[in-house]
Amino acid sequence: MKKSYLVLHFAVLLAGFTGVFGKLISLNEGLLVWYRVFFSSIILLLILKLFKIRSAMTSKEKFDIAKIGVFITIHWLFFYASIKYANISVGVVCYCLTSFFTAIFSPMINRQKINLRELLLSLFTLAGIALIFHFDSSYQLGIVLGIISSAFAALYTIYNERLVRKYDSRIINYYQMIGGTVALGVSLPLYLHYFPAPSLLPSLKDTVYLLLLASFCTVGLYVLFAETLKRLSAFTVNLSFNLEPVYAIIIAFLFFNESKELNISFYIGLLFVMASVILQTIFSLKRSTKATEFIRIEDS
Repeated sequence: MKKSYLVLHFAVLLAGFTGVFGKLISLNEGLLVWYRVFFSSIILLLILKLFKIRSAMTSKEKFDIAKIGVFITIHWLFFYASIKYANISVGVVCYCLTSFFTAIFSPMINRQKINLRELLLSLFTLAGIALIFHFDSSYQLGIVLGIISSAFAALYTIYNERLVRKYDSRIINYYQMIGGTVALGVSLPLYLHYFPAPSLLPSLKDTVYLLLLASFCTVGLYVLFAETLKRLSAFTVNLSFNLEPVYAIIIAFLFFNESKELNISFYIGLLFVMASVILQTIFSLKRSTKATEFIRIEDS
């Protein structure tokens, strides 16, 4: 279990760079996300071929996995739009609402009772977001886009939690990236009609950033993400990802000088978010320890 937490937090560290690439890449959010899923699908195909990873799957199974990739693609679309209409700090903090939406959606989708503790921890996060929401009215559009983004991230995690129990995480991510590439590719002409871009092709610098984003912050990140879902719940994983803003904001402060744009309510809200993560980690570790002790008693 402790190893799973270490893997999870390394994935969170990688996620902290995701927003930074969104700021560095000059393409609009639609093209940025399409190139991200396209490059990621190519990299995953090479990995599957190199390690000779195969799986006897029907066409329906492949299609069902690819459909879930649409959720993560829409999440990224709104996430990068949030960053471009606001800034990195706002975009990544809004992602913290994923745990709130998970606490709401998961019982509905999996037909389970609502976990009151998860809901209360999520409301703690929601209080933090509410404080952040009021820090500057000029960022409210970016915040709304970020909230929509977190709802789709929650749906992706809940459905992905089912898939990782049955399939290899690299195969899952491969078909999901193909699903995102095709779905967004079909929608892109209409998207670009309403949100035109000066150029459809990335510059050399953007291409380098996109390859780094696809390799480390997509393929590497989401393979680790899927692996942690084998041992940890979707809620715990999503809540732990609330630490992503800490890494992303530090980077944004260092390289983009965003600290000048934020006031005291932002930092108080961020403390609420961090507190919810720490509390959930403590509760999860205690529950894991009790479960281990129970198994030992049963074996003896």
